[in-house]
Amino acid sequence: MQHLIIGDHPLTIEEVVQVARNGTSVSLSQQAKDRIDQSAETVAEFIRQERTIYGITTGFGKFSDVRISSEELTQLQHNLIISHSSGVGDSLADDEIRAVILLRINALSFGYSGIRLETIEQLIGLLNDNILPWIPQRGSLGASGDLAPLAHMVSPLLGQGKCKYQDEWIEASDMLRRTNRKPYELAAKEGLALINGTQVMTAVGLLAYYDAERLFHNHLRIAGITMEALRGIRDVFDERLHRIRPHAGQISVAQSFRQILHDSDLMTDQGELRVQDAYSLRCMPQVLGATLDTLEFVKSKLEIEINSVTDNPIIFGDDMTAISGGNFHGQPMALVFDYLGIAMSELANIAERRIERLVNPALSGLPAFLTVHGGLHSGFMIAQYSAAALVSENKVLAHPASVDSIPSSANQEDHVSMGTIAARKARDIIRNAEYVIAIEFLCSCQAIDLIEGNNKMAGETRKVYDHLRNQVPRLVNDRFLATDIEKARELVYQTRF
Repeated sequence: MQHLIIGDHPLTIEEVVQVARNGTSVSLSQQAKDRIDQSAETVAEFIRQERTIYGITTGFGKFSDVRISSEELTQLQHNLIISHSSGVGDSLADDEIRAVILLRINALSFGYSGIRLETIEQLIGLLNDNILPWIPQRGSLGASGDLAPLAHMVSPLLGQGKCKYQDEWIEASDMLRRTNRKPYELAAKEGLALINGTQVMTAVGLLAYYDAERLFHNHLRIAGITMEALRGIRDVFDERLHRIRPHAGQISVAQSFRQILHDSDLMTDQGELRVQDAYSLRCMPQVLGATLDTLEFVKSKLEIEINSVTDNPIIFGDDMTAISGGNFHGQPMALVFDYLGIAMSELANIAERRIERLVNPALSGLPAFLTVHGGLHSGFMIAQYSAAALVSENKVLAHPASVDSIPSSANQEDHVSMGTIAARKARDIIRNAEYVIAIEFLCSCQAIDLIEGNNKMAGETRKVYDHLRNQVPRLVNDRFLATDIEKARELVYQTRF
């Protein structure tokens, strides 16, 4: 996709990813422009009528009862951006920043925010020119939206803060000079319209979800290789078993394993080698099915949120009304991203237990740590340590952020979501899970080599095995294993098997 028109259709997750990671340019539809112009004119009429409306003719938060004169409305919005640019820590990644800008543009395109078209075009210019504001990861409470990080998104337009221009972090004032731009002057309501929303948490969480969905798909195939290497029992995927506990995810995962492994000569029948397998093999439809159900739930919530208006106050031009509400509150996404993190933590947990079964000779019947020269060589001994460390870290990260709240703005904002923390934690859990699955990938393929089973594999798992072996050879003697893990992780991350 080379270009995306915003405002004539519901934005999709795939479109967000294309803009965030592939540099797709954007523009507004004529319908969106008309809506935006009407909303901006409504705000202008409010000012002419000298109406008292939060954030337009008043201060913010605790200062909402302070009336601002018409001569100070522009200064009010400027002050809002520079004072709220109070985030700390490292910047979001480039793709996350691009997703943030896109989602804010889309939210403003619905025409309920009272912002001028030319101001939204300023954001579009940043995105299309790949000028990326420095948006610190920390500092958002998730209500009123992502105030601090979104203020950092806007600040370069005013000549404040830092931004990445031509792959170099520079002062925003320098960027304006190099690109022949002037510091932009915000009109009434515009600063608030730009920063009051859930776009940071949603952008981070959306990209995390997208990576989690691909990881889940690949994980099923890698787990299938493990099943073959351990001569797993195929009966656990029997359709009749799952039909009588009809969770959609469980049924889908069992069906996927039946399709993946249907032509394998390594799978066994119940009672052939053993009566039943351990839970990490036998219960994969139930455990991974629950993760799949979670992913579907997360997707449904993301599709709503990326096409929502999360501003405050909301401008309804048809009846000249401005309503102060709470659409900026991140709770709907905070719970979702906590759930995503927990689900992906469990995916890694069960994968690590299969790694243990592969490297433990008492459980697998294979050479200890998957090396035939045990003692002189350690094989995959410490790779399992790394997997164990990662899943243990994930158990800490999986503690829900949304169970916490702390009052702010002199108790005016007395309940907050911590949704951006939830999104960042989910992202970090998924990154750890990628490495755990990469280690299982290495171990399962090594086990296949040790039983000389590559020609007995199912057609689909053999293709996945070949993907790895084209990048990472069989481990014969000890070598610098971190390189192998990174290569396997790149395959898991970059390729949809």
